[in-house]
Amino acid sequence: MIVILKQNPDKAQLDMLTKWLDDMGISVHTTVGHLQTILGLVGDTSKIDIDLIQALDIVEDVKRVQEPFKNANRKFHPDDTVVDVGGVKIGGGNFQVIAGPCSVESEEQICAVAKAVKASGATLLRGGAFKPRTSPYSFQGLREDGIRLLVEAKRETGLPIVTEIMDLSQLGLYDDVDMIQVGARNMQNFELLKELGHLRKPILLKRGLSSTLEELLMSAEYIMAGGNEQVVLCERGIRTFETYTRNTLDISAVPVLKDLSHLPVIVDPSHATGKHSLVPPTALAAVAAGADGLIIEVHNDPAHALCDGPQSLTPKNFERLMRSIDALRPYAYEREA
Repeated sequence: MIVILKQNPDKAQLDMLTKWLDDMGISVHTTVGHLQTILGLVGDTSKIDIDLIQALDIVEDVKRVQEPFKNANRKFHPDDTVVDVGGVKIGGGNFQVIAGPCSVESEEQICAVAKAVKASGATLLRGGAFKPRTSPYSFQGLREDGIRLLVEAKRETGLPIVTEIMDLSQLGLYDDVDMIQVGARNMQNFELLKELGHLRKPILLKRGLSSTLEELLMSAEYIMAGGNEQVVLCERGIRTFETYTRNTLDISAVPVLKDLSHLPVIVDPSHATGKHSLVPPTALAAVAAGADGLIIEVHNDPAHALCDGPQSLTPKNFERLMRSIDALRPYAYEREA
């Protein structure tokens, strides 16, 4: 349920309304917008008398929200959320590119790639320390050493770092990580999501391989229900009957998610397509659709990469793509308020 207040509501009446709702076990989330203030009511709102609230002098309107996701719902929060990742803002008109290798392989590799993508305009550095792999015999990442090397690359370049968490037991290793990524396989690891909700650290939440957009938003809701509202959604392709690409990139997810939610939405064309030649055109499609950013895999020697080399761009091709992005961005779709 949402309660839309009139302009300049009487503070005493507002405090009394908030206390009454709190006594009923209803959590009140206040959003102050440009034109109005909205109270988002979370909990068992079935026992609330809408007519009673509507009769208050400070109330403009009361509406029930049918969708199961509340905190992530744009009806609760009409203005775009801006997520701050180590001083880099995503959302609300702030477009960012996260770039780097699929896996951290060595100090020389991660630092070289970090310097290259920063020179081309990337504002955040990605790199896998813990790697979820289909085969138990594939490279699983450098683990703790991988995070240490990411921190070293951050020290040399100033780029905030983004890396994936696999399990709750690893959480203590992420103190120096600027943004924690929840991968597609963990999108519905609800115990992990609940624990991340207790942090005050940005979370990059990737869509599951076969997940609906509502399921993605419900996973975001798990994080936000714990108090952490710094969530960025990521479309990274879904599994369909098509086998030519690694996954099928759902470009329509960008405008749909931005209609349903106030959270920033970025796109991962690398994991979606699995082919470096398809990354630039799908990345540009995401930009045109109004995405708030991209996360792209870049490797200085893709042919010898320990993980996902075929979908990685070289620094030269990444630089070329960044020029195309800069040219296209003024023409990107903008959601109507």
